[in-house]
Amino acid sequence: MATIVMKFNGTMYTTVMNLPCSLANKIRLSALLVLILAFTSSSLGENTYEDTTYEFLKREYSLSKPYQGLGSSSSSHWEFMGNTMIMPEHIRLTPDLQSRQGAVWSRIPCYLRDWELRVQFKIHGEGKKNLNGDGLAIWLTKERMQNGQVFGNTNFFTGLGVFVDTYPNDDKQHERTFPFISAMVGNGSVAYDHDLDGRSTDLGGCAAHVRNVEYDTFLLIRYMKNRLTVMTDIEGKQEWKDCLDIPGVRLPQGYYFGASSATGDLSDNHDLISFKLYELTVERSPEEEEDQQEITLPSVDYRVDPNVLVEDEGRSIITTFFLFIVSVVVLVVVVVVILFLFNHYKENRRKRFY
Repeated sequence: MATIVMKFNGTMYTTVMNLPCSLANKIRLSALLVLILAFTSSSLGENTYEDTTYEFLKREYSLSKPYQGLGSSSSSHWEFMGNTMIMPEHIRLTPDLQSRQGAVWSRIPCYLRDWELRVQFKIHGEGKKNLNGDGLAIWLTKERMQNGQVFGNTNFFTGLGVFVDTYPNDDKQHERTFPFISAMVGNGSVAYDHDLDGRSTDLGGCAAHVRNVEYDTFLLIRYMKNRLTVMTDIEGKQEWKDCLDIPGVRLPQGYYFGASSATGDLSDNHDLISFKLYELTVERSPEEEEDQQEITLPSVDYRVDPNVLVEDEGRSIITTFFLFIVSVVVLVVVVVVILFLFNHYKENRRKRFY
């Protein structure tokens, strides 16, 4: 009698069979080899999406407790700036005080083609709802270690920004509930409009109740096959929910990951707990490989660059000129018709007297 135990899709199966001892030993050995191969493949990479996609943690681009890779020495993979404080349980980008800025930035440019970033963070403070601010941002940009007005980073950035905005600056707009998570792709010439909460340039987003909650809050940013996906796990259920999914996003390689935060007249504690980057191995067809071109400037396929005004002005002038010409022609035709009708009327009236 032989007992065979095998694992398939996370479930253990046990089979009892009456077999000769030699045959039973061979089957045990085969089952053991299968289990070893399965364990080895699972330890090398975790398949989370489809049969052709695996993920690998990239420690040089990641931050986790006790944050040994973060510092001012040249051997550190990360460095910090502003009012950032390194604590045993988290990295405090900004404290619950007014007019503070803080950030952490990777020293190593990222050359991964497909990746997934998982960020654990915590936003909390003493202020009441809508009396707190301003939020935090996750970056993959050409620029690094620069102060500015966009959640502690420079405006007119080149790359990707994902924002966790906790305060509505535009009081006239009420279709969004704050805190609100949004994303923007900048090419170095497009400004993030802080007064409008970035509405004119963002790619969409979702409401996210992440402030002063008792459970852990996570943000997932995935870039795979030129598709940007943002998901959240903010309800303590250990499950991801869709926030935005945008195809046709083109991000160059060689940019830097970072996280920043800022407070103004209102404030909050903005804590970064972990920042884990995974490389995604994705199989591509020969046609997809041929279509893959080198990307030199961030862009989104379907979105028109709002900063390009020359062509719009040209089209506006041409349209105005065309409408003017049409109006003149119509006016001339109307005048001619009126004159014709008037002369015809006079001619008929003259004939009545003869």
